[in-house]
Amino acid sequence: MSPKTITVSQLTYALKRLIEDNFLLEGVWVRGEISNFTAHSSGHLYFTLKDAGACIRCVMFKSQARGLKFKPADGHEVLISGRIGVYEKSGQYQLYVEEMTPSGLGSLYQAFLQLKEKLEREGLFDPERKRKLPFLPQKIGVITSPTGAAVRDIIKILRRRRPNVDILIFPAQVQGEEAPDSLIKALEEAARFQNLDLIIIGRGGGSLEELWAFNDERLARAIADFPKPVISAVGHETDFTIADFVADLRAPTPSGAAELAVPDQQDLSRQIRQYKTRLFQTVNGKLQHERRILQRITQSRALSFPKQLLLNTRRQEVDLLNERLVRQVKQILTLKRERFLKVLGQLDTLSPLATLQRGYSIVQKEDGVFVKDAAQVEPGELLKITLASGKINCEVLSKES
Repeated sequence: MSPKTITVSQLTYALKRLIEDNFLLEGVWVRGEISNFTAHSSGHLYFTLKDAGACIRCVMFKSQARGLKFKPADGHEVLISGRIGVYEKSGQYQLYVEEMTPSGLGSLYQAFLQLKEKLEREGLFDPERKRKLPFLPQKIGVITSPTGAAVRDIIKILRRRRPNVDILIFPAQVQGEEAPDSLIKALEEAARFQNLDLIIIGRGGGSLEELWAFNDERLARAIADFPKPVISAVGHETDFTIADFVADLRAPTPSGAAELAVPDQQDLSRQIRQYKTRLFQTVNGKLQHERRILQRITQSRALSFPKQLLLNTRRQEVDLLNERLVRQVKQILTLKRERFLKVLGQLDTLSPLATLQRGYSIVQKEDGVFVKDAAQVEPGELLKITLASGKINCEVLSKES
């Protein structure tokens, strides 16, 4: 006899009816901790309710969510009433929430608050111990997952704002039980590089559990003891961890950390041009002022009809004063010019154009990606080559590794 065959939809529907028609589940209140909370733009709330042994997906539709008297968030312990159902498209059972009331703080969130209070009493969060970031860092360390989006965002923004900055990646696990030890080890490795100017440590967004490694007490103390300034960039703008409080500067996102770490080179160029204009205006104004004073002196009645000897003496004094004035103005101009040329020289040294003038070139794909390795291109691919003067569009005929 051939076995009885049903479709996946039929099987899922049967399970749906079995679960939803179970009278034992009617009117039950469920206690648990909120995790992976998302407030959708539609007004619906999606989250996971969990305890030490299990978890269940939950959804609270807009019509029920409007009646909430509090704002749910990850780590909140709540009491929930609703109905169990099966979402047939994914084959998952979930709790459709009709009522929800706060029951207390979850264990993770309680641990976070306790550690925060402890370290705050010890003074690890005091503004007085925070170090200022260097104005023009030359070498920046980044501690994060080498495969995550955060490291790509940081590198992209640092390269855009300061093309010549050196970036050292110290790979580390950023999630799981081994993550705190991995992050501490990366900090210890970074501390051996005495020429590092600052460190960025962090990861992209996630739930309270996924970010929990950055709430580790040992990691917090390692950040506090690090010899150079530390920027903490953990999660999204609304996420806060112990690492954020103990670091010298907290960035809202990894991308934000890169923008805080270095000034924009184009902004620096504009400032130098403004300083140049103000310098010349100040010097020229001073010269004009002195000329007017000298002219008033030479045209005064006291010098119009003096005795010949007194006139000659005064003329000589005027000449000496004039020479002294010219020397002083020249000295001021020379000093200002030397300072200006020094700033221009530093800027020119940092500029990628100086490298191009020595015969080097910049190779980019059509989408703007910089080519650093022959493995990045294939024969037949179009490339754009930027030279010290002009650009060349070319096609790859062959390549050698």
